[in-house]
Amino acid sequence: MIIEPDQVPPARLQQYLQHAVAPRPVCFASTINRAGQVNLSPFSFFNLFSSNPPILVFSPSRRVRDNTTKHTLENVIEVPEVVINIVDYPMLHQMSLASCEYPREINEFTKAGFTEEKSSMVKPPMVRESKIKLECRVNEVKPLGEGGGAGNLVIAEVLKMHIDDSVLDQEGMIDQRKLDLVARLGANWYCRANASNIFEVEKPNIKLGIGIDAIPASIRNSEILTGNNLGQLGNVHDMPLVNNQYQSDRLKQIIQYYSINPQEMEKELHRYAKELLDEGKVDDAWQVLLANN
Repeated sequence: MIIEPDQVPPARLQQYLQHAVAPRPVCFASTINRAGQVNLSPFSFFNLFSSNPPILVFSPSRRVRDNTTKHTLENVIEVPEVVINIVDYPMLHQMSLASCEYPREINEFTKAGFTEEKSSMVKPPMVRESKIKLECRVNEVKPLGEGGGAGNLVIAEVLKMHIDDSVLDQEGMIDQRKLDLVARLGANWYCRANASNIFEVEKPNIKLGIGIDAIPASIRNSEILTGNNLGQLGNVHDMPLVNNQYQSDRLKQIIQYYSINPQEMEKELHRYAKELLDEGKVDDAWQVLLANN
């Protein structure tokens, strides 16, 4: 299927985009207008765009069905301040309730059962129940179009960050495993990021990985190893050398039983290496693979 955006109705294009560009983090934006009316709205068109200066961006888009604008957009134009409150799983259904399009005079804090907490640097209140709150100054509101579905980038600079002690580790840093975050997918779908389903991926950082192109062809062209597995092997900083001290009963058995059939031995070694890679044991996997080179 090929999609040309200008040939697809906006509502259908929105469906394709929101399913494809996902998961997206979810925040609550709390804002206020000149009359002092507070608004609380969730956004998944939201992310971190800079750490120095600390910049968050979210987008209150025009409604696709009738091209009207949201109270959040009107508020940040009147009073260019916002609090970004990070949404976690314990707030999920309250967040969904707050997304209802209540009249301007209705306070979503009250409707959704949240507690207003006075901010220290901006006028809009914080969501007390949120474990991470960021008081922000709105530097710019950039319209991206005039039709239904057009976004309005709200570029917000963080002035102060509030972090609940319960999500910190012993060094005072945020422990990703203690956050129970949610993210938006397409339509009514969400996903959950907590300690049971998050994982770490080692980054090359300062040292460069050798790259997949540097892996011997017999390994690189394996029918067993996946692209992820090759990425792990290519992320080492130097081409590994055979370690004659490496001991593994399974490796010995493979070499012993399949020595008369080199092709089958290679497959068995690759299967063993894949198991090790899936466990994150990259150095061991290399030693297994090098046993046949």
